[in-house]
Amino acid sequence: MTELWEGYIWPGAIIIAQILAIVLPILVAVAYLTYAERKVIGAMQLRRGPNVVGPFGLLQPLADGAKLFLKETVIPTGASRAVFVLAPMLTFILALIGWAVIPFNEGWVLADINVGVLYLFAVSSLGVYGIIMAGWGSNSKYAFLGGMRSSAQMVSYEVSIGLIIISVLLTAGTLNLSAIVEAQREGLWYFIPHFPMFILFFISALAETNRHPFDLPEAEAELVSGYNVEYSSMTFALFFLGEYANMILMSGMVTILFLGGWLAPFEVAPFTWVPGVVWFALKVALCLFVFIWARAAFPRYRYDQLMRLGWKVFLPFSGIWVVLTAGFLLFTDQLPK
Repeated sequence: MTELWEGYIWPGAIIIAQILAIVLPILVAVAYLTYAERKVIGAMQLRRGPNVVGPFGLLQPLADGAKLFLKETVIPTGASRAVFVLAPMLTFILALIGWAVIPFNEGWVLADINVGVLYLFAVSSLGVYGIIMAGWGSNSKYAFLGGMRSSAQMVSYEVSIGLIIISVLLTAGTLNLSAIVEAQREGLWYFIPHFPMFILFFISALAETNRHPFDLPEAEAELVSGYNVEYSSMTFALFFLGEYANMILMSGMVTILFLGGWLAPFEVAPFTWVPGVVWFALKVALCLFVFIWARAAFPRYRYDQLMRLGWKVFLPFSGIWVVLTAGFLLFTDQLPK
């Protein structure tokens, strides 16, 4: 029994505790990101935002969650029930499992694997399947068109995201996310030498997460909310939570790849007194603020403009940047061996 405890039960309990230590704060962050978005956009539009449920409206996310949880789940008669129900679950689960390789601080990572970037890229690519399943499983032409539009958009911008990440990997010489952050300790944060790619990556993250001004899959005017038009109650809530969890995940990727992860802006006091996990959270919060700011400030792109931007601007530019980065590193004899 002692060997069973030490060999299986105790390590399993530790892993479960680590998973809960990551998942629970993310769920709380997702809930209050919706609150922050409504308050920030309200302030930008000279409105109050949520201010009735609880002090300063702080209980509004809990009220919204309770409302969606208690409503009846309506499944359309012609829908494929299994696919219809699995689609939002897949979207939400994929948004959470990406955090397995995200380092919050030095040594604070669930799975410190050497191919962490590939893992994240694979997980983000799988998110397309949840959208397609929702559009097809609903047995609705509007949902299907919304699913096709969203999947085409996500696949288009994943190509440029991959090339942008290659530029960072060439500079760091590793696919390990913790090592990428440590490489930025020895020199500049990568948003300085790769500033054009930093901007392109952030814009691509907006398109990848179907956020404004690229929220065309949720175009209310022509597709009556797109792929999730037939969803209600908790199935709709899972899509909603998955979208915001993906926003936080993409902000975490921006922080690690370009903003130095948990590193302080300056390696001097009082900046070094602040724990690394706090710096990581502040950088993620800054990225999320820009996500919200873009929604309040920009009009929605037309679909042909969106695809032209991805294929005719971002893809050639990011490809050229990979060649320039590799050439510069080879010329200066800094190319990873």
